Amino acid sequence: MWFKNLYLFKLLTPFQYDPEALHERLLERTAKGCGTLELSSLGWQPPLGRGAELLTHASGSCIMVCARREERVLPAAVVRELLADKVAEIEESEARKVRRKEQDELKDELMLDLLPRAFIKSSRIYAYIDTQNQWLVVDAASSKKAEELVSLLRETLGTLPAKPFEVNLSPASLMTAWVSGTESSAAFQIQDECELRDTVEEGGIIRCRRQDLEGDEIRTHLEAGKQVVKLALEWGERLGFVLSDDFSIKRLKFLDIILEEAATAESEDAATRFDVDFSLMSLELQRFITDLIEIFGGLADER
Repeated sequence: MWFKNLYLFKLLTPFQYDPEALHERLLERTAKGCGTLELSSLGWQPPLGRGAELLTHASGSCIMVCARREERVLPAAVVRELLADKVAEIEESEARKVRRKEQDELKDELMLDLLPRAFIKSSRIYAYIDTQNQWLVVDAASSKKAEELVSLLRETLGTLPAKPFEVNLSPASLMTAWVSGTESSAAFQIQDECELRDTVEEGGIIRCRRQDLEGDEIRTHLEAGKQVVKLALEWGERLGFVLSDDFSIKRLKFLDIILEEAATAESEDAATRFDVDFSLMSLELQRFITDLIEIFGGLADER
């Protein structure tokens, strides 16, 4: 349940729902299996898993939700091979060329025939609404997945004015200043990983891991005009993460101090364990995100 990636959204109007009311609305779009001829389906499931009933889980001012996607897996190579065989059969038997439009129609027919027999793969996207700070925090591996959950929540509620975090200081500029040594932060410590990119379109990209970022090699790239677009950081010996220039956070890791606090908390069952972990995580992320916003000059729409 501990989040591994963060995409952060600012709610533009106060969130109107308490956990119970939000649960009632989410019931309108509960997760269902893929239909026989559906490529995918998306809906809400209980954050605690299939055995639970509530589609929300609250801790303090935070309400967790979980979206489940099911999709039928049709390997492209299999479809291409079957289509090629079908096209060859028609061309040989009818002594004519199968044109592009007809190939597309044949492909659609093949897809309809294969869908009911395709394997189904499921995945989950967790998120929580921080009603105190009016944030939506999504644990997703890509911006596309994060937007998928936001869109589902917007469709379910009818409206959800929200936008990705925008900060007053350019993340790339400040991270570049940190690595170059012209700026520093007591709260955030640079680690041994970064990605550098030319500011010109189609420019070069340098990815470094287990690298001394204060060394001459990195300094040479910075002097040549490259900017830091990803940087591994640590926050107060409590969190490790990689910050990107779009203000997303990847490879979030809760360090020993946090995990030890979680381990010492008593829990009688899986539901209690989940509640304890969510409480610790959300409180920690509240402090962390607040510090992160502050170091980048605040949110652009709040100055």
